[in-house]
Amino acid sequence: MSIFKKFFKDIVHDRDPKKESVKEKEKPKYYGTVIPYPNFNASSDASVLQSGIESKGVDEDVIIAILVKRSNEQRQKIKAVYEASSGKNLVKSLKSVLKSDLEDVALALLMPPAHFDAYLLRKATKSSEYKQDLEEVIKDETKGDFMNALLALLSAKRDESTEVDMELARKDAKILFEAAETKGDIDVSTFIDILTTRNGPQLSKTFHHYAAVSDLKLPRALQMNLSGDIEDCLIAIVKCAWNTPAFFAEKLHNAMKGHGTCEDTLMRILVSRSEIDLQKIVEEYRAMYENTVHEDILNDTKGHYQKILLGLCGPY
Repeated sequence: MSIFKKFFKDIVHDRDPKKESVKEKEKPKYYGTVIPYPNFNASSDASVLQSGIESKGVDEDVIIAILVKRSNEQRQKIKAVYEASSGKNLVKSLKSVLKSDLEDVALALLMPPAHFDAYLLRKATKSSEYKQDLEEVIKDETKGDFMNALLALLSAKRDESTEVDMELARKDAKILFEAAETKGDIDVSTFIDILTTRNGPQLSKTFHHYAAVSDLKLPRALQMNLSGDIEDCLIAIVKCAWNTPAFFAEKLHNAMKGHGTCEDTLMRILVSRSEIDLQKIVEEYRAMYENTVHEDILNDTKGHYQKILLGLCGPY
């Protein structure tokens, strides 16, 4: 059974939205695998890194040990102290001694989160400059419904709260049902509007109600009516809203299954989620597949690249 079916088969019928009560807000828990290093000393770390970089043969183990055990905020302080104390740029210093995939992950860890996101977006497009406006890049390189969906996401109009309006969920479910199954051709703009503006918990309730009014699960309705980039885009939004850790666990699994490994996907997820919810992603992966993330990384990678990835995943 595909992972997508696991998300939506039966589970949407197992809960009765009418019986669910609104829970009081709880203090957010931390699910990252990388935590701020206790007794942090940027000067000491910068000195150790400099020794590791300048040692004969370069000490990759030392470099990895510091990068995966410091938070991003701490790494930014290390970068500043390193440059002030050595007169050299830490990124350039690491580029001169590291190679291939290990270099890519190490440099990614030294980028502030927003910089890393911008780097990934630029890498995914034909644009070679950060100065070019992202909206214009999207308009130049995509078209149709897919372009409209990306522009809607870029407008950042999504509700960032966790509050759920049950009446709105019922209303949206009916609107989506009519847009998908009663007009012949699917009304994609309606899906884009709702899926790019409602918060995750709100969308989850909408999916519950959709299942109550339709013989098809919402993802199946999208698969039957759409194709190409817009299908992938909207289904990704649905999956992520339903279960974010499972969404990323599936991406990690697909990056390592079969012949070859998609290093870009591994790096993107492990670096970007390491201080958000990677702990939950690792747990979800264990529940969804025969092997753990750690086991699959051990099977698919090697050397110091393997070591830095395992370091980001946390204890085995």
